[in-house]
Amino acid sequence: MNPAQAAPAEPSEDAALVAALFAVDPAGLGGVALRASADQGRDQWLALVKALLPAGVPLRRIPLHISDSALLGGLDLAATLQAGRPVSQRGVLAQADGGVVLLAMAERLSAATAARLAAVLDCGEVLLERDGLALRQPAQLGMVALDEGQEDEEQLPAALLDRLAFHLHLQSGIPDSSIYWSRADIEAARSRLPNTGIDAQIVQALCATAQALGVASLRAPLLALRVARAAAALVGEATASADHATLAARLVLAPRATRLPPQPDTQPEDADDSAQAPDDVPEPEPPQDASPEPEAGSEGYQALAETVLAATQAAVPAGLLAALQVGQASRARAQTAGRAGAVRKNQNRGRPIGARRGEPRQGARLNVLETLRAAAPWQTLRRRTRAEPSAAQPALVGGPRIEVRRDDFHVTKFKQNSQTTTIFVVDASGSSALNRLAEAKGAVELLLADCYVRRDQVAVIAFRDKQAELLLSPTRSLARAKRSLAGLPGGGGTPLASGLDAALTLAKQVQRRGDTPVIVLLTDGRGNIARSGAPGRVQANADAIEAARQIKSAGLTALLLDTSPQAQAMAQALAQAMGAHYLPLPYAGARQLSQAVKAATGTSQHGH
Repeated sequence: MNPAQAAPAEPSEDAALVAALFAVDPAGLGGVALRASADQGRDQWLALVKALLPAGVPLRRIPLHISDSALLGGLDLAATLQAGRPVSQRGVLAQADGGVVLLAMAERLSAATAARLAAVLDCGEVLLERDGLALRQPAQLGMVALDEGQEDEEQLPAALLDRLAFHLHLQSGIPDSSIYWSRADIEAARSRLPNTGIDAQIVQALCATAQALGVASLRAPLLALRVARAAAALVGEATASADHATLAARLVLAPRATRLPPQPDTQPEDADDSAQAPDDVPEPEPPQDASPEPEAGSEGYQALAETVLAATQAAVPAGLLAALQVGQASRARAQTAGRAGAVRKNQNRGRPIGARRGEPRQGARLNVLETLRAAAPWQTLRRRTRAEPSAAQPALVGGPRIEVRRDDFHVTKFKQNSQTTTIFVVDASGSSALNRLAEAKGAVELLLADCYVRRDQVAVIAFRDKQAELLLSPTRSLARAKRSLAGLPGGGGTPLASGLDAALTLAKQVQRRGDTPVIVLLTDGRGNIARSGAPGRVQANADAIEAARQIKSAGLTALLLDTSPQAQAMAQALAQAMGAHYLPLPYAGARQLSQAVKAATGTSQHGH
């Protein structure tokens, strides 16, 4: 069966082909970014890869929060203490040399671990410089990064994603009819691969396709070339053909596309004009271009490039470009928005993330294991120094079995995820207050259910008549939230500035606690009670704008939901002064309101 298919296949049909190609050259292709859950064919695909890999190929699993010593290797403490000299131990990456590693929950991978993995994929070896060791250990391996994210914005680190040839999104199981290869086929393809060639025109066509699709990384066409060679080796061909190039472009370049090439009928006039200008300028040099062979080759290359590009363009997933734009916008918002899981450094609370040199003071915890690791390489020298007499210090007999000095002390580092506190500021004035309050109550209850997973908190401030009232202090208690919201009356004046002042005060309290506040204001923007409590729309609006500017100056993330039947200019001006996202939601229900808050603040991702 020839795996080179110009027509786009279903992801489930491509999955078996990707597994076979990856098994042919795991280290050369980098790996597979597999987005799927257990019930969407993930386990079936992993079982297929294991069945295709040659017998004896190492397969190692990398947990999410793996330590550097387990990942890269380091000092074997027990062996070092027994031998009296540094003894190293291999990490997971070195143990997987010649095989495959499975990276669990890769969408949550830290940037530091991603950088270490990327370096190993680039160099094919582990460079170990720690614990008094300086070693190079081979680590030629392929990687399967298991992406279990539920949202489009949840993705692998870009540095790691760029180094994996295949980006596979499974939504169903793999049909048996798409599995054509056996372990024997893979072993035969592996033996043929080193002698499989590729034509220069295919190289040019793949590079041109990558450029036309807006693929900026140079790794992508290089990986596509390797996929084309692997596809040729899989079917017993000595040289990669145009079909193999089309297949490689479809599998490697199409998922990376950031734009579609312009339609050909929109450019012929511009193309002719641009082609005539260069011909007019270099008139004295026609002899250099007089050879007919390059023209024939150029025609063949153009035809091949157009074929590859057309097939790849047809394989670009539907809605990919729109999804890319949404993802970029969401990531830009998340940089300024309060979001669950923001890192907060703490000396003695949170999750251990390693150790650093230092003394156990001011609550810092001594890391005994890392302290012994630091002391172990020096034991021979210290015993020798202890045994040799000097003028200042006579020879010591006996002494401790392990000599630990102050310079050896290491303390544990911790990372604590800060909470996000969403502060609802609800306009409870006027005749339509009951509808707005009902929406706010429903949104708070929905967000509280999400907060149970993310460990975020919600607070509610209501303003009506002449003042603002803290209706609900920051909490994750759904029962308490319901009780606090149930008895809120509506009607009266609109002290908008007082509500914003109360929100700013509470937000600063949240910040002092080390958490991240997000203000969500529900109002039509039509204030009529000034800060002083006196009625008057002009002064009330001026006070509200001033209060909004103070929120912006504090650098707080905010969202204004315009609850009036028609969008109000005053509400838009208030959002601009506050630096807030503006959303007109005249008839939004509780669920739409909850979704709007999560989308605008970026809190639908970044779990712990």
